Amino acid sequence: MFMFVLFINIYIQHTTSLHKLKNRVSSMSTISRNYKLLKFTRRLLTSQTCLRKGNFSTVGRLKDGPSLQDFIRGSTEAGNSVYIAARNETVPYVSADTLLGQKRKVFLEVYGCQMNTNDTEIVWSILKSHEYQRTVNLKEADIVLMMTCAIREGAEDTVWNRLKHLRLMKQKREATDEKPLQIGVLGCMAERLKKQLIEKEHSVDVVAGPDAYKDLPRLLAIGQNGQKAINVLLSLDETYADVVPIKLDRKSKTAYVSIMRGCDNMCSYCIVPFTRGKERSRPLRSIRDEALKLNDEGIREITLLGQNVNSYRDTSDHTVETEPKEATLLAPGFRTVYKSKVGGLRFAELLADLAETVPEMRIRFTSPHPKDFPRDVLETIAKYPNVCNSLHLPAQSGNTQVLERMRRGYSREAYLNLVGEVRTTIPNVTLSSDFICGFCGETEAEFDDTVSLIENVGYHAAFLFAYSMRAKTTAHRRYSDDVPEEVKQDRLRRMIAAYRKEAERLNNQFIGRIELILVEGYSKRSRTDLAGRNDGNVKVIVPAGPIPTARDADSDDLRPVGVGDYVAVRITASNSQVLKGEPLYHAKIREFYASQ
Repeated sequence: MFMFVLFINIYIQHTTSLHKLKNRVSSMSTISRNYKLLKFTRRLLTSQTCLRKGNFSTVGRLKDGPSLQDFIRGSTEAGNSVYIAARNETVPYVSADTLLGQKRKVFLEVYGCQMNTNDTEIVWSILKSHEYQRTVNLKEADIVLMMTCAIREGAEDTVWNRLKHLRLMKQKREATDEKPLQIGVLGCMAERLKKQLIEKEHSVDVVAGPDAYKDLPRLLAIGQNGQKAINVLLSLDETYADVVPIKLDRKSKTAYVSIMRGCDNMCSYCIVPFTRGKERSRPLRSIRDEALKLNDEGIREITLLGQNVNSYRDTSDHTVETEPKEATLLAPGFRTVYKSKVGGLRFAELLADLAETVPEMRIRFTSPHPKDFPRDVLETIAKYPNVCNSLHLPAQSGNTQVLERMRRGYSREAYLNLVGEVRTTIPNVTLSSDFICGFCGETEAEFDDTVSLIENVGYHAAFLFAYSMRAKTTAHRRYSDDVPEEVKQDRLRRMIAAYRKEAERLNNQFIGRIELILVEGYSKRSRTDLAGRNDGNVKVIVPAGPIPTARDADSDDLRPVGVGDYVAVRITASNSQVLKGEPLYHAKIREFYASQ
């Protein structure tokens, strides 16, 4: 209020008619009055006469307080407006106290990929630092935040249905004078459907895209007075490297570490570049520091995350400790839709650095692109025993013409050559993949090539889907979603059958081998069995009970097996999904592989 009076007084000193101002103000609506006063006061601030005669300085006297622009902009009537963050805007003023959660309870829901889980841990870290509390009881929640996925229509349908349930819950609270409920939609669906979320689902109060999580305390504060608040701006440099995620599952001994965000590949079917933005990587030092912190906390395995994780490239000046490299090397036969990137530390250097920094911690990574597996990456994986011999090689299709329409940048033959190179360089490697059936124009013969690729390569795990058209994508602009739904579903069933047959054959080859597993918890089917995963990321079930403390320990030197223990296991049985085994002894990564 002080600032408002101050500016009006300045105006009076430099205007011959106060009556004219009163007439203008009285004829305005609330919104237009605020806007015109804003323009008017900005002219005053830039008036050289005013500054000269009054010796007035907004920088010197009001540096730490809100400007009149902030005051006016924040005064829009509550409940009748939507705040939408804009690039290069003057941010509406919200006091520091208002940004604090004041112990309001947040209920977090996660849909979609591992990156969404990690993003939710980033969100929770940000909110906790602003004095919010987390609850796992929906009835206690003051705020419900949904981390969403937009990669397929089915994922979005799940969120829409959930929002209907939350809307009824919110209306019930309003009708019974219970504490109000704020609902926020975060992540990829927030960016893709920001307008629909506000217009179609009126119960949504806050919408925040993948690069706007640091703005959540302000958005929640704006939304608390009845306004809608949206920030879905994409960033060219936000990696959240300065935010330490807080694990949602504190009992787990595995953790996700985000190393890069965004994707530049622009596959024709994929919405990710539009919801996540362009590629940018975290500085290597910040990743190393996070890995060391997790190691000190007892984490035994980390999974490095990125939309295109193996295109990692740290070009931050203060972390590049080696000479800049030449242009990015690709796997032979692969190409990109963008110019080759030059300089910085690449994925192979990051893997080697982490492997040496935390030698008793397993390292996995997802999701990669096949093009970014040049020989130096494969050799690094083979060199270090704590870098898992499990590679995700998403093929998407087994037909070269379909791959061209998908803009994948390789042929069937190039993909098969890469598989051969991987198996030659990394002994006992296990492979997983992604496949889409029913893509635009896919013929029966083209689909048969996908089935034959699954049969020829053989995957221990696969993520198989019927194509779902996404707006904004190249496929949406250029092609027709012309494969009937019943045909898609039939092809999906055939893909699944081919995959499971090969997975069962491959898992059968583990029988008789000794595998190192990391115990993750009890089996879902029995409290007398434990479940873990081997180096190849295949689930292994073993009976619970004490076992020798080391390979050469005395027979009576036993210790129970617990979550986070590495255990040597002899595999005794298998099916297409899991292995079963006999636990032999407690082990360490380096000692186990040195003895094999």
